[in-house]
Amino acid sequence: MSIPSSLLASESITFEGAIELTQSLLSEMAADRLSQGEIQQAVASLVKTQNGARGFFVTYLTDDRPLADQPSPGVLDALREAPEIVAELLVKNLAMSAAMVVHHLRHQSEEMAAGSARVQGRSRHLIQTLQLPVCQTLAEQMLESLRNGEGEYEAFFQRWGYDGEQKDAIGSAVREAIE
Repeated sequence: MSIPSSLLASESITFEGAIELTQSLLSEMAADRLSQGEIQQAVASLVKTQNGARGFFVTYLTDDRPLADQPSPGVLDALREAPEIVAELLVKNLAMSAAMVVHHLRHQSEEMAAGSARVQGRSRHLIQTLQLPVCQTLAEQMLESLRNGEGEYEAFFQRWGYDGEQKDAIGSAVREAIE
């Protein structure tokens, strides 16, 4: 059985298109209509491009269903096919979700904080499960930027305007993921 072409991302997929495709893919997965090989094909087609990978992760990591809590072999195998793109997005998702937990708690938004904590936990679980060497490298670069206020990730921290408490949360989340 071959996977429906509607579940395969093109090289020119947009971020929005990747979100829609991932939503369809997750519905098929939840209904148990795809083999692990078909899941791998679909996810691999998404994560080989920046837009596809961004759309996949924003949808997969935030989905209300438990699919991302125990990633299937097909998902994990697909993520290993694009280690550079996947590692960068996982480390950034881990950092951003950790910072957002702090932000939402400050604003007494327990539900939003819980959603960010779920994304943080799922990102950490994927980093630990995949064991991509490039993930370790990027996480160490992020910790270095947190320590000395310069380096690979300083522009990322500046762009999002993270304060000291948020940076502490990011550091804790990243250390927990790679140690």
